[in-house]
Amino acid sequence: MASGGLQLLGFVMAFLGWIGIIISTAMPQWKMASYAGDNIVTAQALYEGLWMSCAMQSTGQIQCKVYDSLLKLESSLQATRALMVASILLGLVGVFVAVTGMKCMKCMEDDQVKKMRMAVFGGVIFIISGLAALVATSWYGNRVARAFYDPFTPVNTRFEFGSALFIGWAAASLALLGGSFLCCSCPRRETSYPPTRGYPKNASSTGKDYV
Repeated sequence: MASGGLQLLGFVMAFLGWIGIIISTAMPQWKMASYAGDNIVTAQALYEGLWMSCAMQSTGQIQCKVYDSLLKLESSLQATRALMVASILLGLVGVFVAVTGMKCMKCMEDDQVKKMRMAVFGGVIFIISGLAALVATSWYGNRVARAFYDPFTPVNTRFEFGSALFIGWAAASLALLGGSFLCCSCPRRETSYPPTRGYPKNASSTGKDYV
């Protein structure tokens, strides 16, 4: 029962982390314009994401523009895109594999060993998915921080961390923890010894040979 509860908790955490990774990837608020300089502009807020850039007016109206060409984007942004998409696809595979190995599911009930291995394998996939998302968000955040503190960056073109980065970090952590719980939910294999064979007792010899 304890391993089943840990397995269910791990799957729920990993699944929520995967949903969070999807939301973070789709959000345009990966970085937002900073108004830390002398000229504070409150008429609009500028956001940039992996797929589009947006401007929100003071009236609340949001205008977004999808990036024109993939070839015009920076290589680091393309790599971040690839890592996040790979994380989403790996998470999708992890969901199907982990569901197959869940104790509450009826598939593969005839072979409990393979069923537990499927759950552990699903946890490993979730861990790799979380690592990919964590690397992507951390790499992007490092670039934003370096550009912010670069003295050659104009004040009016500096950006800060957006909400999508924080969601991505939290989602990656959930996927890592959930995958770890799935891997730890497999009970330890007990050492089994073959049953000892009883040897037939020798018939008591009567000292007489029968022909």
